[in-house]
Amino acid sequence: MNLICPECKNKVDLTRFPNLAPADVIECDHCGITLGIENISGEEVTAEIVDEGK
Repeated sequence: MNLICPECKNKVDLTRFPNLAPADVIECDHCGITLGIENISGEEVTAEIVDEGK
């Protein structure tokens, strides 16, 4: 699955989240921002910023 962070535009490593589902909350491993998973469509994952990070 592929997810590009809406904040830093880097690819987020989703291998740490094998059971990822909409409404899950994850953290970008590049910028530390908190992301809420909105949609999973095939290999594409979309997320919105939940918290501005640390």
